[in-house]
Amino acid sequence: MDVKLINPFINATSNVLETMAFVSVEAGAPYLKKDNVAKGDVTGVIGLTGVANGTISVTFQETCILDIVSNMFGEKMEELNSEIADAVGELTNMISGQARKELEELGKVFKAAIPTVVTGKNHSISHYTDGPRIAIPFFVGEGRFTIEVCFER
Repeated sequence: MDVKLINPFINATSNVLETMAFVSVEAGAPYLKKDNVAKGDVTGVIGLTGVANGTISVTFQETCILDIVSNMFGEKMEELNSEIADAVGELTNMISGQARKELEELGKVFKAAIPTVVTGKNHSISHYTDGPRIAIPFFVGEGRFTIEVCFER
């Protein structure tokens, strides 16, 4: 997969979380993910169409997303609930939007679907294409989350 399709998602993820949740994030090394098991407890997934079809997902560990949403809302969040799920969907949408804007500047135009949110231990992430799944871990203090980018071959 072309790194030019990945970097905008890394940039957008950092920017959205720093702007919306006032947290600094650090991206780890991207890797090829071989299975569908989520690396966390709640995932936002959004389909993309355009110069290529694919999906992105953002999966948060429970403690990580509770801290992030607590910062966003200005109040302590203590459990995964519908407010957390809504926030994950919105964060996924914002990351997608910023990444698509950067990609459009490179001449690669994408449209996005409405995000879906999945919660639960060891849930599966279904990407809509059979292309390679590139996962990028992110670290926020003691927490972690992972974005996955998957485009058709």
